[in-house]
Amino acid sequence: MNSNTVLAVDDEPFNLEIIEEILEDHYDLHCVASGPECLEAVRRINPSVILLDVSMPDMDGYEVCRRLKEDPETSDITVMFVSARGSVEERIEGYNVGAEDYIVKPFGQQELQGKLDTLFKVVENKRMLEQQLQDATDTAFNAMANSSEMGSIVQYVEQIGKIDEKEELAQALINCMRGFGLKTSIEFRTKNNRSQYSSEGICSPMVVELFELLQNKGRLYEFMPRILVNYPRVSLLIMNLPSDDPEKLGRIRDNICFVVGVTEHQLDAILTRKQLGNQKLKLRQAFSMVRDKFEDLVGVLNLSHEMNEAIFRELQEEFEDRIPLMGLDEDQEQYIYKKVDDTIQKSVAREDLLQDITRAFTELENDLSVMLK
Repeated sequence: MNSNTVLAVDDEPFNLEIIEEILEDHYDLHCVASGPECLEAVRRINPSVILLDVSMPDMDGYEVCRRLKEDPETSDITVMFVSARGSVEERIEGYNVGAEDYIVKPFGQQELQGKLDTLFKVVENKRMLEQQLQDATDTAFNAMANSSEMGSIVQYVEQIGKIDEKEELAQALINCMRGFGLKTSIEFRTKNNRSQYSSEGICSPMVVELFELLQNKGRLYEFMPRILVNYPRVSLLIMNLPSDDPEKLGRIRDNICFVVGVTEHQLDAILTRKQLGNQKLKLRQAFSMVRDKFEDLVGVLNLSHEMNEAIFRELQEEFEDRIPLMGLDEDQEQYIYKKVDDTIQKSVAREDLLQDITRAFTELENDLSVMLK
């Protein structure tokens, strides 16, 4: 497969001219005008991506894609449908025959190039992961040989209780489903984010779009050989239900909602722990700021007290030197001495109050430190 080769298929020459104008400087582009020509050209050109028109005479795009995906030699080629129509039903039909993306005419240059860039990233990622996925699949099937299906689910439930990251949770669910021989894609929905994960590395644009379109279609949405399980935060798409094995298919239907429900609860727990951790951090930061401000205030008050004490001491000494020289009687002198002494005592009382406040704040700090451990 040539890494930069695109094959465009459309029975309208004008549409091919538009595609050629947009893409010929960026890709190794080849164009054909019919479905049969496409099936012949893929063996000669071996493209990475096919831009396939839906509405063509003799053989429409759905049939072309179906034949490509049924042939082992061409089944891995990435297909993006090009159509003037884009209803949910038509997109699902495109996905059912194996397409990875869908673009609606008329499209702009940036939209087409953006979708192709995404598809080529999917192709490259799939190539890089082929050996890793094969090893993981072999390991999963070996594990399945030594444990029952329910045992695998129990192991999964026990495992996810120790998980603190949503990416790790998604991988654990993928591995659990892989143990049943299932290819899956997952979407996690948090407050401001949608995250997708796939057993094939990266979710194709078509899968990402299906998650959004079918999110409100009920708990189970089945379009054989696929089934989508929807929970408020978690959606799981199984892409290869064993339709030829009714017993296994029944067991999967029986267990899949439980597995996704448990995953939803664990995702909620992960998000709650992170939220509490963030709140605890903010509380620590707020308390640290208040403590710094309080220490600054105590410093200012202590400095003020020392200055007041020095001023009062100087004033008292000056009164003691001057009052005898003022010609006052004894009652007048005692009155002035008492006023000065009362003022000094009030200043000392304010210092005692400051010490009480400092002691109370220290006790509060200790209590909060215990709570925030």
